[in-house]
Amino acid sequence: MNTKAAQDIRFVFFGTPELATVVLDELEAAGCTPTLVITRPDKPAGRGRALTAPPVKKWAQKHNVDVVQPERIDEACIEDLRRRQEWDVFVVAAYGKILPTALLQIPRMGVLNVHPSLLPRLRGPSPIRSAILTEEKSIGVSIMLVDEEMDHGPVLAQKQIALENLSESKETDGLPYADVLEAALAREGGRLLADVLPRWIAGDIAPVPQDESKATYCSKINKEDMYIDLRGNPYQNMLKIRAYRGAPGAYTYFERAGKKIRAIITVAHLAKDGTLAIDRIIPEGKREMPYEDFLRGGAVPAPPR
Repeated sequence: MNTKAAQDIRFVFFGTPELATVVLDELEAAGCTPTLVITRPDKPAGRGRALTAPPVKKWAQKHNVDVVQPERIDEACIEDLRRRQEWDVFVVAAYGKILPTALLQIPRMGVLNVHPSLLPRLRGPSPIRSAILTEEKSIGVSIMLVDEEMDHGPVLAQKQIALENLSESKETDGLPYADVLEAALAREGGRLLADVLPRWIAGDIAPVPQDESKATYCSKINKEDMYIDLRGNPYQNMLKIRAYRGAPGAYTYFERAGKKIRAIITVAHLAKDGTLAIDRIIPEGKREMPYEDFLRGGAVPAPPR
């Protein structure tokens, strides 16, 4: 890569969570640092509900990059971006808001998105978790040119990742946990983006339209989807535990001394007899602990809701 060319790219980065900082780290390592970062507003967090900056804002402050935190991308925000300078490109990685058409038209080379699936498969808001739930055989990341439709724009580059490299101690089936897969895709997405950006700006990449006949879609995941009935299908329960970890996690209920306890299952595997073996758990109000230690306190699975 031509490092000087990377340093000369004038771009705005749109992102919010910790995973987006992984993309930023990879860009910075390649000599490609944004001129401006746009992220979500600070929000109350923790028991004290203190206003807390999103991870991307903290990254920008640490690297002396200007930050804007609009409640929404309105006309005033769009006009502010127009006035600042002539932009080469905008980059989006887990920003969390829809970008209006007027914003897409500002940079001369459009808006690029880091999408954690091999488009056109798994368009939509939950590609990583859906990939685990449906046991997607090919998982990877795409760099796409954003248009007015959801995850529809042409693709500039893609990279598949090897699931066997993401296994944890008791896993032999190659199925990863969502938080592990997210981190891996963020790293690969950042590296791929760092490679693509200078070549895209130079006009050396021809975007490829997505094949609509191969498009699949995933829907938004809600709290009810994350509930685990421990008497249900063990394999499907294992998939849910892996797919929802960190989202904030697959949960179930236990009873102890007449009280119902909500708990998140963080690690589980299938035993040799095909039953679900829970390894680690987070009881409500407690820290993560071995499942056996939790049961020693007298807890038993609650009846299905």
